[in-house]
Amino acid sequence: MSNILIVYSSVHGQTRKICAYLEEKLVALGNQVQAVSVSDKIDIAKFDKVIIGASIRHGKHNPAVYDFIEANQTQLEQKPSSFFSVNLVARKPLKNTPETNPYMQAFIEKSPWLPKLVAVFGGNLNYPSYGIVDRSIIRFIMWMTKGPTEADTNIEYTNWLKVDAYADDVNQLSI
Repeated sequence: MSNILIVYSSVHGQTRKICAYLEEKLVALGNQVQAVSVSDKIDIAKFDKVIIGASIRHGKHNPAVYDFIEANQTQLEQKPSSFFSVNLVARKPLKNTPETNPYMQAFIEKSPWLPKLVAVFGGNLNYPSYGIVDRSIIRFIMWMTKGPTEADTNIEYTNWLKVDAYADDVNQLSI
């Protein structure tokens, strides 16, 4: 049994939803789990393992994620730790692994911390829930990448079996 911290950065809620699911799975495996926003003040020293999950907004992970990593890098390197990215590019079979996902590769290049475990999950495309600017930008990106552009589209691309496997990997994660 481990005391696990999940830190998330979520724009439209899918990353937070994945974190809640992970929390439920990890608790069922006998762990204590606390999920917090990256903007919350938290002492990671109290935890045995740390997971950071972040979504993509306009092609980038939230700068607060990098700030959190920088502020806690030493402790992150001393604990079993993991990072996962949630993005719509991961809906594509050839871009849904850490090795093939451009956002994960950009994270690895930019981050001073190299997590022990990394994962990529597809996000949720929900045009009706976006503001006019986000909806226009995302529809344009989807048009360029041959994705759905209909204004009423709401598709969840998260592969929950993949999230289950990730929860098992986190449960077994050690230094």
